[in-house]
Amino acid sequence: MTQTPFPPLRGLYAITDGPRADVVEASAAALAGGARLLQYRDKTHDAARRADEARALQALCAAHGVPLIVNDDVELAAAVGAAGVHLGEDDLAVHAARARLGAHAIVGVSCYDSIERARRLAAAGADYLAFGAFFPSPTKPQARRATTGLLRAAKPLGLPLVAIGGITPDNAAPLVDAGADCLAVISALFGAADVCASAQRFAALFEASGS
Repeated sequence: MTQTPFPPLRGLYAITDGPRADVVEASAAALAGGARLLQYRDKTHDAARRADEARALQALCAAHGVPLIVNDDVELAAAVGAAGVHLGEDDLAVHAARARLGAHAIVGVSCYDSIERARRLAAAGADYLAFGAFFPSPTKPQARRATTGLLRAAKPLGLPLVAIGGITPDNAAPLVDAGADCLAVISALFGAADVCASAQRFAALFEASGS
């Protein structure tokens, strides 16, 4: 699969909180507010609806020049021509995902609270490393907790670092200061009354840091 080159991964990483009827409209608002990546995350098993939504989101992201990442589902990412996939600890291996999606696909990985996992997956060819949860997360209340020290320890690995978990515009600045290249946000973005305005607040954190 041939991929359009994207800018370096930095900024707000919007993650959908499906299923929701307005996922495309809400995602459009997030992109209008300055989101630099969009992840389609829907853990249900409605294959037809998920395929339709992923195709619509891929078209939306293409129009904005922003990568669409599909959570967990490599086959869905391939089917809709997404930029890549995000893998958790129970998902396909990095090399297998890249073999399916192509050499230029973005293959991101969850590292949770483990620098050892980050080092291993960086060596395996991951394109970004996600750590969290940094704060209590409405999406994953039982998630393992990460610290800003992990971001500093992972910086020498030379890959974009993603912070996730309970992040809001009010608590995010220390994560950017500690080395987070992207802030992955679900609830504080897609649960906001004004998705676009929330995205703008997150985007401003990176403008303030000089990116």
